[in-house]
Amino acid sequence: MRVFVTGASGHLGSAVVPELISAGHEVVGLARSEASAAALKALGAEVRLGDLDDLDGLREAASAADGVIHLAFKHDAMVAGDYAAAIEADLAALRAFGEALAGTGKPFVGTSGTGMLADPSGRVGTEELVLSPGAGLQARIGAENLAIGLAGSGVRASVVRLPPTVHSELDRAGFIPMVIAAARAAGESGYLGDGANRWPAVHTLDAARVYRLALEQAPAGSRLHAVGDEGVPFLEIAEAIGRHLDVPVAAVPSDRAQDRFGFLAAIVPLDNPTSSERTRRLLDWQPAHPGLLADLDLGHYFA
Repeated sequence: MRVFVTGASGHLGSAVVPELISAGHEVVGLARSEASAAALKALGAEVRLGDLDDLDGLREAASAADGVIHLAFKHDAMVAGDYAAAIEADLAALRAFGEALAGTGKPFVGTSGTGMLADPSGRVGTEELVLSPGAGLQARIGAENLAIGLAGSGVRASVVRLPPTVHSELDRAGFIPMVIAAARAAGESGYLGDGANRWPAVHTLDAARVYRLALEQAPAGSRLHAVGDEGVPFLEIAEAIGRHLDVPVAAVPSDRAQDRFGFLAAIVPLDNPTSSERTRRLLDWQPAHPGLLADLDLGHYFA
């Protein structure tokens, strides 16, 4: 299968591309720069220069491919506080893909997050949960629903929900490196509240396999969870970081959360236990790589 991949040179893309190629697929990766293009070529992929704002280019690339995996998201805009612009760019890209793929029966695999399933009741998020768009993290629900809706126009569309933590040696700019950086700067590994809130997690290589299996076999309309650890208490994450940095572990007062964690202040206290039982059965997928705490203990995040 000839597969067009957005975000192909990023953290997750750098695992998805080799996963696809090792399974016999050809990959055309979207690259925004010559450096990204060189990285993709080194992985064995073809390169299409462009970005998410080049909607005509996205339509053309999707039309020429046998399937599409959409990983790209304007994370720089999100971190800068313009989450609305990042969401709108994602919606525009999804509409462009929908126009190019309508009636073809080709697979499209989009990306969403488990964070929007977080509930004050402590409910475990499942693949069957379908929500309406809201504010904050839940603003991305609209993009997920749009992607799934492509199934109604003759596209074998599915969406992979990723946990807040996709971890591995490839992770250099995700939430875990940000939390570690905050602990280094403060000389203290912090958590909010009592730290009992849970973060689901998955190893990058395990997540990459979910994307490949979704491309190959997921039924149209599938919501999939690339989740290895159902929920790791944030206190245990903070303790692992404190141990490796040799700094104390302490609760951060709520009025200092923004100063300590920046835009992550709304994400650190997230209680987001998430099941992947249905995904494991549907795709015959099992995580094969270390869980989050074991991965932290390997030490690469602290080198």
